[in-house]
Amino acid sequence: MEILIPVLIVGSIGLLLGVGLGIASKKLHIFIDERISKVQEVLPNANCGACGFPGCSGFARAVVEGNAEPSGCVPGGSKTAHAIADILGVAATTSDRVVAVVHCKGGKKEALERAAYSGIKDCQAAVMIGNGSKVCQDGCLGLGSCVRACPFDAIHINSNGVAEVDTRKCTGCGKCVKACPRKVISLIPEAHKIFLACSNHDKGAKVKKYCSVGCTACSLCVKSTPSGAIKMENNLPVLDYSMQENFITAHHKCPSKCFTDLVKVRPVANIDTKCNGCGECITACPVKGAITGEKGQRHIIDKEKCIGCGICLQKCEPHAISLWGSSSKQKATAGDRT
Repeated sequence: MEILIPVLIVGSIGLLLGVGLGIASKKLHIFIDERISKVQEVLPNANCGACGFPGCSGFARAVVEGNAEPSGCVPGGSKTAHAIADILGVAATTSDRVVAVVHCKGGKKEALERAAYSGIKDCQAAVMIGNGSKVCQDGCLGLGSCVRACPFDAIHINSNGVAEVDTRKCTGCGKCVKACPRKVISLIPEAHKIFLACSNHDKGAKVKKYCSVGCTACSLCVKSTPSGAIKMENNLPVLDYSMQENFITAHHKCPSKCFTDLVKVRPVANIDTKCNGCGECITACPVKGAITGEKGQRHIIDKEKCIGCGICLQKCEPHAISLWGSSSKQKATAGDRT
């Protein structure tokens, strides 16, 4: 009996504790939707925060609970959006992919420095100490804050001291945009390959004193874009990517060469035998001498002068013009940039 009594007491306590834990597990049970873990499995798990939630786990919970769209994962793109939609049993709606671009190309060769910066390699720190070392108060400082912010190794400081984006790696998460204290980085639709590589708000001869590729607010890009897709705001052209405009003519007409075209080699126009010699293409072409020909006879395109804007295609009624190949001049230029 002396042995049985302690055993019974301990056994009773164990039984009571077991029953209590069983009841507590039922009462305090928190239901976890298994779809959350499934959604998290298809996410890139970069924890970049581009979705607006604290990490991929936060986004997975939000999308399952209906507080976020399946397309909310920017790095994942349409593939991830469709995978999430399949898990949730809903239709996926995806938006056009965006990439980051740097609105400055005034590096060591083009932009003057007003001081030698020897502080820590951080753009925010440089801005706090005299607003950086460049004479231009709006240009890229090249100290790499955006590089460190990018979780995908898609942005680097080039040999000229300016940030440069690898659009093949860029996911459009926007972390570099937030990291730049001078706001020279923005997101544009991937389909549009031309952007203004300048953020300076000065104009005229003043700009040329400190940057050879700075925008002078001459407005030639606006005049060469009759669609109205470019407007001047605070001495800078603003490109409206929502309009059906390729901005090739604006890029070609800019005397400061402050636009950047991400397409290294563009196709040029060719006129076939259907040409009736109406001359509409000559009138429409923005490059003097790129199209020549007598009235009523098949016209000819100078491949070295054609910029591939496609305006002549729109004006040609017999549809005798198409874009193909590229000029040797374009290939040589592309080779220089590679």
